[in-house]
Amino acid sequence: MATVDLLHAGYAGERVASSVVLVRDGDALIVADPGMVRSRSLILDPLRALGVEPEAVTHVFLSHHQPDHTVNIALFPNAEVVDFWARYIDDRWLDMPGDGYHLSPNAELWVTPGHTNEDASLIVRADDAVYAMTHLWWREDRSPEVDPLAADQSQIETHRARILAVADVVVPGHGSAFRVTR
Repeated sequence: MATVDLLHAGYAGERVASSVVLVRDGDALIVADPGMVRSRSLILDPLRALGVEPEAVTHVFLSHHQPDHTVNIALFPNAEVVDFWARYIDDRWLDMPGDGYHLSPNAELWVTPGHTNEDASLIVRADDAVYAMTHLWWREDRSPEVDPLAADQSQIETHRARILAVADVVVPGHGSAFRVTR
């Protein structure tokens, strides 16, 4: 099965940093949203503490294409980069089906536009819970309720409901994880 580790809990305010996550699923080592952080060591040190070198990372998942979620992609030179509609390997742009695409047996991409038109969420069926790495929420307090930068707030609401129906734990774009209670 799969495991999920929060490498860096992001924040948004006067400064901004993305929440960065490591997913281990069989041979797949997936880093989600390696964006802006105060120091690259805030990504690399916890990764190495888990026994993973940057060159071993097989995939980088992007929830969307804003710098605060993408700026450190190059830390993972051997990784396939996956976004809402394609895979990127070196200088190749490879099609993939989008919604429902599996990065690994237990890690599935869901297309979840709203914050931007190019949003995706990563759903991981791990040993201990179902996790969602998503920008549908910014922080662990589930704020902001209304995304002030949203491309389409009604889409956010639709996709939030879809995520909450399956996830036990949500890692928001800029905060620590929160548990879903039903």
